[in-house]
Amino acid sequence: MTQVLDRPVVAGTTPPTERRAARRRVLLEWIGVHALGVAAALFFTLPFVFVVLTSLMSDQQALTRDLWPHTWEWGNYRTVLDTPGFLTWWRNTLLYAGLGTLLTVVSSVPVAYALAKFRFRGRHLSLMLVISMMMLPPQVIIIPMYLFWAKQLDLSGTLWPLIIPMAFGDAFSIFLLRQFLLTIPDEYLDAARVDGCGELRTLLKVVLPMAKPGIAAVALFQFFYAWNDYFGPQIYASENPGAWTLSYGLESFKGAHHTDWNLTMAATVLVMAPVILVFFFAQKAFVEGVTLTGVKG
Repeated sequence: MTQVLDRPVVAGTTPPTERRAARRRVLLEWIGVHALGVAAALFFTLPFVFVVLTSLMSDQQALTRDLWPHTWEWGNYRTVLDTPGFLTWWRNTLLYAGLGTLLTVVSSVPVAYALAKFRFRGRHLSLMLVISMMMLPPQVIIIPMYLFWAKQLDLSGTLWPLIIPMAFGDAFSIFLLRQFLLTIPDEYLDAARVDGCGELRTLLKVVLPMAKPGIAAVALFQFFYAWNDYFGPQIYASENPGAWTLSYGLESFKGAHHTDWNLTMAATVLVMAPVILVFFFAQKAFVEGVTLTGVKG
């Protein structure tokens, strides 16, 4: 007598058709996500490509609908660099962005450290004041600030009314750094204090090395803001071409009756290039810092 043994059923197995359908769905999702990413990249990249190509055209071709230069006019960049005052605007922009970023970071880190790690009366009120300053449009205080810096201190025609206030901290930078410092465990600070470190040494030796991504994010935000600032130099430095920045100096390439668009685009490329290079080399620290600032509230 033969006994027929039933074939064991393996739990969790799926038919081949369902597996193929699942793989097909995963593949379609992958294609859709990457296609959307490529479309978004093209959407943001094409204007820059158009600016670069136009900067290499002749002045006659720049007025046409051509998308590709007939001849590569590399001399447009030399013409822009030889424009009277352009290198001075470059130097002024570096001073404004570089010194302003340094002052903002140095002044904002101690305030953010105190708001994140100290327990004192009025801490929440201080934080609310910082947040309220973030919500205040700069146009609201521009008139009293101008009267103070230009009329009382006679600093009109310079960039110092824009640089000096950065030595007193920036609300957005303080808030962003405070959010990042909240992610640092208090145990590291307690261990440093037990070893005899004071608060200043704890900040310099323990907190700052661990806060490099957050500091990098704040520095990049401030550098990009100062580099691209048009409103501030227009208010304080418009009467003195020797104090213009690159963003404001671009206006001089637009004539009253005629504009050389190829030269304007070449100047635009020279203005954008440093910002793109800085972000390209610092994007890892920037993304990490921005991501970690939202871990705790």
